[in-house]
Amino acid sequence: MTKVYGTGVYDFKRHRVAEYPVDSLSQQPIPDKPPESKSGSNLPNSITLIEIQRDRLTKIAAANWLKAGDDAASRPKKPFSSELVKEIYETELLVKGGRKTVPLQRVMILEVSQYLENYLWPNFDPETATFEHVISMILMVNEKFRENVAAWICFNDREDMFKAFIERVLRLKEERSLSIAEKTNYLLFMINAFQSLEDETISETIMRLASLRCWHSLSYGRFQMELCLNPDLIKKWKRFAKKEVKAMKQGEPFDPSTMPEVKFLRNLIEDFLEVLDSKVFTHDGEDELVVNGFEQVDDACILYCERFMEFLIDLLSQLPTRRFVRPLVADVAVVAKCHLTALYTHEKGKLFAQLVDLLQFYECFEINESFGRQLTDDEVLQSHYDRVQSFQLLAFKKIPKLQELALANIGSIHKRADLSKKLSVLSPEELRDLVCRKLKLISKDDPWSERVDFLVEVMVSFFEKQQSQKEAINALPLYPNEQIMWDESLVPSINYSGEGCLALPKLNLQFLTLHDYLLRNFNLFRLESTYEIREDIQEAVPHLLAYINNEGETAFRGWSRMAVPIKEFKITEVKQPNIGEVKPSFVTAKVTFSISSYKAQIRSEWNALKEHDVLFLLSICPSFEPLSAEEATKASVPQRLGLQYVRGCEVIEMCDEEGTLMNDFTGRIKRDEWKPPKGDLRTVTIALDTAQYHMDVSDIAEKGAGDVYGTFNILMRRKPKENNFKAILESIRDLMNETCIVPDWLHDIFLGYGNPSAAQWTNMPDLLETVDFKDTFLDADHVRDSFSDYEVCFMNSDGTENLQPRPPFRIRFPGNLKGNNRALPGDKKSIIASTDDASMVGAGSEKEKLIVEAYIPPDPGPYPQDQPKQNSVRFTPTQIGAIVSGIQPGLTMVVGPPGTGKTDTAVQILNVLYHNCPSQRTLIITHSNQALNDLFEKIMQRDVPARYLLRLGQGEQELATDLDFSRQGRVNAMLVRRLELLSEVERLARSLQLPEDVGYTCETAGYFWLLHVYSRWEQFLAACSENQDKPTFVQDRFPFKDFFSNTPKPVFRGQSFEKDMRTAKGCFRHLKTMFQELEECRAFELLKSTVDRSNYLMTKQAKIVAMTCTHAALKRKDFLQVGFKYDNLLMEESAQILEIETFIPMLLQRQEDGYARLKRCILIGDHHQLPPVVKNMAFQKYSHMDQSLFTRFVRLGIPYIELNAQGRARPSIARLYNWRYRDLGDLPYVKEEAIFHRANAGFSYDYQLVDVPDYHGRGETAPSPWFYQNEGEAEYVVSVYMYMRLLGYPANKISILTTYNGQKLLIRDVINRRCAPYDFIGSPNKVATVDKFQGQQNDFILLSLVRTRFVGHLRDVRRLVVAMSRARLGLFVFCRRSLFEQCYELQPTFQLLLQRPDCLALNLNEVTPFTYRHVEDTGPIKLVSGLEEMASIVSYKINQVYQARMMGHQFDQLSSYSAQVDPPTGASEENSLQNSTSSNRAMDSDLPLFANGAHKDVAPESKSDEVAPESKSDEVAPDIKSDDVAPESKSDETTQMETLVNQDGEMEMSVPADYRNGVAVERSSNEESKMEE
Repeated sequence: MTKVYGTGVYDFKRHRVAEYPVDSLSQQPIPDKPPESKSGSNLPNSITLIEIQRDRLTKIAAANWLKAGDDAASRPKKPFSSELVKEIYETELLVKGGRKTVPLQRVMILEVSQYLENYLWPNFDPETATFEHVISMILMVNEKFRENVAAWICFNDREDMFKAFIERVLRLKEERSLSIAEKTNYLLFMINAFQSLEDETISETIMRLASLRCWHSLSYGRFQMELCLNPDLIKKWKRFAKKEVKAMKQGEPFDPSTMPEVKFLRNLIEDFLEVLDSKVFTHDGEDELVVNGFEQVDDACILYCERFMEFLIDLLSQLPTRRFVRPLVADVAVVAKCHLTALYTHEKGKLFAQLVDLLQFYECFEINESFGRQLTDDEVLQSHYDRVQSFQLLAFKKIPKLQELALANIGSIHKRADLSKKLSVLSPEELRDLVCRKLKLISKDDPWSERVDFLVEVMVSFFEKQQSQKEAINALPLYPNEQIMWDESLVPSINYSGEGCLALPKLNLQFLTLHDYLLRNFNLFRLESTYEIREDIQEAVPHLLAYINNEGETAFRGWSRMAVPIKEFKITEVKQPNIGEVKPSFVTAKVTFSISSYKAQIRSEWNALKEHDVLFLLSICPSFEPLSAEEATKASVPQRLGLQYVRGCEVIEMCDEEGTLMNDFTGRIKRDEWKPPKGDLRTVTIALDTAQYHMDVSDIAEKGAGDVYGTFNILMRRKPKENNFKAILESIRDLMNETCIVPDWLHDIFLGYGNPSAAQWTNMPDLLETVDFKDTFLDADHVRDSFSDYEVCFMNSDGTENLQPRPPFRIRFPGNLKGNNRALPGDKKSIIASTDDASMVGAGSEKEKLIVEAYIPPDPGPYPQDQPKQNSVRFTPTQIGAIVSGIQPGLTMVVGPPGTGKTDTAVQILNVLYHNCPSQRTLIITHSNQALNDLFEKIMQRDVPARYLLRLGQGEQELATDLDFSRQGRVNAMLVRRLELLSEVERLARSLQLPEDVGYTCETAGYFWLLHVYSRWEQFLAACSENQDKPTFVQDRFPFKDFFSNTPKPVFRGQSFEKDMRTAKGCFRHLKTMFQELEECRAFELLKSTVDRSNYLMTKQAKIVAMTCTHAALKRKDFLQVGFKYDNLLMEESAQILEIETFIPMLLQRQEDGYARLKRCILIGDHHQLPPVVKNMAFQKYSHMDQSLFTRFVRLGIPYIELNAQGRARPSIARLYNWRYRDLGDLPYVKEEAIFHRANAGFSYDYQLVDVPDYHGRGETAPSPWFYQNEGEAEYVVSVYMYMRLLGYPANKISILTTYNGQKLLIRDVINRRCAPYDFIGSPNKVATVDKFQGQQNDFILLSLVRTRFVGHLRDVRRLVVAMSRARLGLFVFCRRSLFEQCYELQPTFQLLLQRPDCLALNLNEVTPFTYRHVEDTGPIKLVSGLEEMASIVSYKINQVYQARMMGHQFDQLSSYSAQVDPPTGASEENSLQNSTSSNRAMDSDLPLFANGAHKDVAPESKSDEVAPESKSDEVAPDIKSDDVAPESKSDETTQMETLVNQDGEMEMSVPADYRNGVAVERSSNEESKMEE
């Protein structure tokens, strides 16, 4: 049976990569002194490759541990020296001179030289390792986490030693006191360890710190309270006590306090409180140091305090650690003490205060920690009442001064101010006695217990009523305002380096409850969209050129495509609040603006605003005097822009100048009555955010704030595709207000708890015991191959053995099949997985029998359209395993490496599911429209009736089919089909000599079926049962013989009763299907409105509904309103979809009697390819927002099936990436098909790395941040593309990929300048980034890696896998060899690439796109020395084409001449360019193609949809608008020609001046600057 894998170190490695320098040794002299770091610059870009090569650390690495480099083998390595480790630590890594963190550049150089892997770890001995050795290892691990590469992988070879290392780390603070920076790094290591609990070695060693033993350090009162609240723990504690007593009886000294886990966390907390209390603000003797009226703040201490808050938040936000740590945090009253410190209210403590509030939120989280269960609102409220009531009882009995409090109603004392006032009657001693002795909330030994304000804070925070999570999220505005937008601790700028922490939730492995999951995702999604909105505002506002006019009002000199000045704004309606709420239920306003100054294209964009579009109202008031340069650098972004307020709103409707409604979606205006809008003024009715409006109005009333809504003067819109955040946030908020939203079988796994394989089909109830696989298997051998672990027995339907089985097959699954599909726990999996599957069943044991029934399907009918469509794919055993798992209930996860047939597998699951569970409905979700259309087109080719298929969303029109699968298209198809079927019913009535009015409606047709058709069939069957011996009986007596007289072949032969009877049943099946379809059409006959019909189609008729994840999130509310239902969910590309966008499609239906209807969830994806797009680096690095649900499930160890045979690429090309997968082989197709055996004409190799040196003295350039370009690579790539086109390669078979947006635009510019002049070259199929090309493929890929200083985001192995796996037949990688060959993560691929020459190897003897040469035969190799030589080759070939044209100008058509030149078999007629190498005659045979405009087929594609930048990495170009594409060169430049003389002195045709002398002329600087605008 199929291997089912769990998780482990092989499956999941931290992939997100930071920018970093790569080591490259040089023979240049190396100074001893390291380069000075620029003060205040922590960005890696501030160090250059030359500096690294000359660096002192590089020299030390080369002498002691570096294994890479040309001379690595010959270099003698020095023995390990602890003194060297100490010296490196003290001179390079020790924090000095007021810095907060370790010098980033020094750590980066050490990490990339593999200091940890090659020196520190191999030489680590727990007994002899020095303090510097251990702390250096901690720093290196932290740096790996900062760069988001695999941190723990090097420790796997010595697991016992790793445990000893952790022990040393835990006791490190006992060895010597740590500096504040060392404490911060120590804390960061602990944070990283607790974020890696999926690693078994880590969890075994680190989880004991958060175990029950840490309760030894609780105060006695708190300890008693916690045991009373958790009676189950009393037994466990008694077992601990028994062990202690037993140990003492045996004479062994047993002191729990000596165990590190007992005091570790308590000591850390107390250490933190000491730093917070005494070291944050610098003291100078007795007097505080005051600078300019402010205390001197120690930034390093602030960073430590912030990191400590992060550490505690992480511990409290994961259930396994929270359970025992929360009482400890409460016992020390960390939150109360933080609230009372000076840092909490200090200007520099803003981030600290936000983190304290987040910690308080998690400390009071609404969860039952013992059972891990979400508390309902009623339970939370009841718990609060019980607590206050108990306190009142105590006060009544024991504290006379609190009589008033004891007798008050709870509503009057549960607010902070009321409670503080009531407690103020107590003296400090009485208050201390109450808190420490009577209530035992804190220990009486706590030094803070002397402070009255602290005691009151503890009391108030314990007894006050907390706002519920639902109330908090319902009161939150969905649109961001200006305060959130420019708060760097919430929405960091793009250059987040990973050194500091942020006030953001994290998405890691586990969540406390579904509310916690939704809340974290809500906050992150809201802030990510806030970042994108902020970028759009910063892009649009400067173009407006705001200034103050003579009247003192804001006016605008400029214009912006996305923002328009407001003529008039007024609020029109504020509705009363709903019951139980304070905010208004609805607020509307009208905004008037003019579009007179815009061109037609932009006017149409503003006119296209529709209902539910989101707009932003901006209030801009610039300073009267422009800011000076110095003021501008100090000013915030809103100050520079003059931006005062930002408010979001939603379009309700839009009217033109005459008040006529535009873009009406309500049906009030009929389509034929619609008229174009009049005038230039537009009035938009908008809905304001009611929560934000209430906050603004409250501020005006209570604080005397200004009226925000009277100041708006700009209306801004955003691109529709990027503006769907509000609908998704509303969906999440709605989910938080619902209960029981996830199926029980998925709930625990979803949160990350319990048995990882609990939702696997083998552990699920209600299995399908017998499955009809229909056309899945092509023959009997296919079944045997697919179930090789079983003895396959073929049976007939009557139970007898079938000796000549033919498909289709039904399979009965044995009960013990469950035993073969266990999840393999953790890292130990990699050992087990390598064993043979059979060993799981039991070595030497007899194979289990698998009963396979070969049955004869019933005759489908006499017409060709009745015949079912058949599958022709021979599925591999692993694919069959995925299909088996997918059709059974439960969670199925399929990892599909590139080219392994993920889509075919998904389609077959749907096909088999439809036939085995015809009453169930399936929802298909994908990330992109393209993937959805690919899937949908393949479903249409299977035996699923088109009337049961429905495609929702915007991409439906791109389907390559004549049928319309949208809702309207399906409704129309049903109505057309109804008329066709009714005419067939009338024909049937005529054939039975009955009145024809039976076909008037579907209802009358139904009666006709019962009265006349079905009754005749029953009579016929009764007669047949008595006349089975008559061969012609069926032919003579079949009642519908006349109706079937129009079949292509005669229906009955009259030779055999059995054969004719089978045919008769087929004919009746045709009739039955016809009347069944009519019954389905009846609803469309009764429902009159289009909306009702389309809703019925979606909710009742369609069996398979497909949409993108974005459409699902946007329309969730609509789906719930119409009662949409489905039983199965299949999600393609699920590793590319954000967690929350994967979760929402599971919940597009209401619960049925409190239970979720979902029975199957099939996730198909590849976590080794690129993750979801997250534009802000901080949300990627800090919050792990780019982790998909699929990847998280893999990390959790949930069983998955990995497809293991690719059919896309040549086996040689597949080797460049198949090392990343377990067991990825090749399908027979790629081994046997001739096209994969033939070489690529004109090239010696099928793949190559081409080393590109500096071009005109330059390598990579960055005109703006993260907008990287490399002109040399761009010119080289385009030259090779032109060479391929001149050989005759079709342009649509070639794609040019690059890793950066800047390079993509540069390549397009070069193509426009180099290729556009020649009609016979044209543009390639696509010029795109690697990220954007994921999920696509082409025969030939030219790849530019761009970078020459840093490897950059290609260090993310997932990007490398995508880049290497796009090509089928040829891959040519253009890069700087010396940079990439040294990169540790990319070694497996680049070692293969570098086994071939790094100069492009051509075969100049081949001059057509076809060759008989075998792929392994290089032929005569011509190594191209560089770009100049490549350009001269291309120039020569272009001249040959011009010569050929000149010779053949007298012919209008050269087809007759082409026919004389016999092309080789299989040559591409479309683009073959044939040339006689023995003469100077040009390649005439292809000239007709070029002359007659073949270039039109490969014309450059529109760029407007191609230039949107991808941001899956840390080095993403800033957003480039659709009108910012690189401009084409001027026509006079592209058509300028020069006459050249060839080597023989003969005159040649003119060629463009760009290729003068065979060398590409460098573009002028003004062109370059234009391109970068």
